[in-house]
Amino acid sequence: MKLKLLAFLATAGGSAASALWTFPSILGSAFLVAWGAEAAQFLISQGLALAILAWLQTLPEFAVEAVIAWEAGRDPERAHLAIANLTGAIRLLLGLGWPMIYFVFAAAGRKSAARRFPTIRLQREHAAEIVGLVPPLVYFVLILLKRRFGWIDAVVLLALYLAYLWVLFRNPPHSVESLADTPAVSRWAYRQPGWRRPAAIIGLFGAGGALLYVTAHPFLESMLAVAGLLGVSQFVLVQWVAPFLSEFPEKVSAFYWARRVTHAPMALMNLVSSNINQWTVLAAMIPLVYGYSHLRHHGAWLDFHFDEAQRLELLLTLFQTGLGMLVLAKMEFGALDAAILFVLWLAQFLRPSLRDEVTIVYGVWMAVLVVGFAVGRMPLRAPKYFWETIRR
Repeated sequence: MKLKLLAFLATAGGSAASALWTFPSILGSAFLVAWGAEAAQFLISQGLALAILAWLQTLPEFAVEAVIAWEAGRDPERAHLAIANLTGAIRLLLGLGWPMIYFVFAAAGRKSAARRFPTIRLQREHAAEIVGLVPPLVYFVLILLKRRFGWIDAVVLLALYLAYLWVLFRNPPHSVESLADTPAVSRWAYRQPGWRRPAAIIGLFGAGGALLYVTAHPFLESMLAVAGLLGVSQFVLVQWVAPFLSEFPEKVSAFYWARRVTHAPMALMNLVSSNINQWTVLAAMIPLVYGYSHLRHHGAWLDFHFDEAQRLELLLTLFQTGLGMLVLAKMEFGALDAAILFVLWLAQFLRPSLRDEVTIVYGVWMAVLVVGFAVGRMPLRAPKYFWETIRR
């Protein structure tokens, strides 16, 4: 049965015109929460500030996934769309978002860079985000082996996310000496006296989040209406178009930081934090919403089961994220890393029939990196820096 995707959000009649006001509103919300995060990193750790930012930025994505999972619980024939949206969101953020940050960083800093292709060098505290990708990826291997996804798995993933937040909480805030490098709005918020300082920072987060909340629905509706008019297929609409639009706010803030060159590591960690959010909380929402929807419509709770096509989608996404995690384990991100991630994503985007081959290439490149770490040809810094954080 053909699914009318636009019914997931609202009727699309006349909605395309709303892009004229929703698009600038989305941009405004992205800047507000980004300024809030830059000010917050002097009160709490940067990682924790980015985790809060990621929550606000992914609210539209959570809304879309929740509606799809609910509809899948009512009609199990639609279950594949829940996995399509999850895997598409993750692969898009990593395969397109990470490389685009590098290209924006390299283009913006080309005049001052000592090399033609400079490298984004991460800070020691960023090891928490990189290592934080490992537990949910390992647990998802178990989920794939079981071929089903239940409420217990959701609880485990949520616990992993809470453990990740605990590690971020242990990191110290940034020194106020670097406050001069932040935008004027962030400096204004931090320089407020007494209780007004946290109130101003919370106000930036709150204003950006509220604007995003009000704008996200009509923005998604208008863009999906345009895509529907252009004849985009239902699967492509769910796997690529909807995630791209729901992830748009975080791409805006990340590219804004990448363009400032010195803030490129923060831009990259913004997207890595979102990746962790997707592999844990967003993924955990699927069996919970799906099971409850099935209970309401059919009278019994049902775990989410994978068919072979869904397992392949998840396996491909696991390998892509695993490769990204190993690439960042060096605590740097260079031109070759960005090019490989982008080319492999583009190949399976343009030719979906190449999913098996792309998965194999991901696996081979992961093996090359592991061998390089083992023989000492490449530095494996992330685990060492992460352990220092835990001990501190």
